[in-house]
Amino acid sequence: MTNNDILRRIRYVFDFGDDKMISVFALADTVVTRAEVSDWLKKEEDDAHVNCSDKMLASFLNGLIIDKRGKRDGPQPVAESRINNNLVMVKLKIALAYSGDDMLAVLGLTGYQMSKHEMSALFRKPGHKHHRACMDQVLRNFLKGLQIKYRPSE
Repeated sequence: MTNNDILRRIRYVFDFGDDKMISVFALADTVVTRAEVSDWLKKEEDDAHVNCSDKMLASFLNGLIIDKRGKRDGPQPVAESRINNNLVMVKLKIALAYSGDDMLAVLGLTGYQMSKHEMSALFRKPGHKHHRACMDQVLRNFLKGLQIKYRPSE
């Protein structure tokens, strides 16, 4: 999945307008303009489409954590310069205060089945012998499950 697609889906799930998107970035000390947000949210076929960088997506997800859970004491997390599906899942898990069972329940809303062991392997540090890369299909189904949970009538 592209960063733009992830950003679009999260925006839709939580029904964020442009102002809310800008404020979520601001919570992570990242200044973005309405035009930048608009260009990131455009479909790839659109001439005005601009790719969202890993650092910008990480900043947005950090801001989402602060928006949903509040600022933590001490230094705020710095946006990673490289992001992958595992990190997106970790940040969504933190932002929504989900346990592994909550994550499995959201995935189950789409009919996608995964064991607790498979789920926990996604959250292990790279290099751990049981670490597994989160495939696009898992992230896509998780975001679809969030959509079903938070916007059920659509």
